[in-house]
Amino acid sequence: MNIGENIKKLRTEKGISQTELAQRVCVSSPMISMIERGTKNLTVELGKAIADALDCTINDLLDGIQR
Repeated sequence: MNIGENIKKLRTEKGISQTELAQRVCVSSPMISMIERGTKNLTVELGKAIADALDCTINDLLDGIQR
C-alpha cells in the first residue's frame, strides 16, 4: 500500500467524500484524487492536515508502506 491508498481507505471507512476531505484541508477535490492515485505527492503539512481531518495520525497514513 502507498500513502494515497491509505488515505482513500481511511476516508472511505469514515464515510467522507473526496470533496468533503478537500474542503476540510483547503485543497481542491482533484488534488485529493491525485494524492489517492499516487500521481501527486503531498507535503508534510498537508499530510498532517489530512490526518487531522481523518482523525488519525500521520503514522496511520504511513502504515504498511514499504521503505
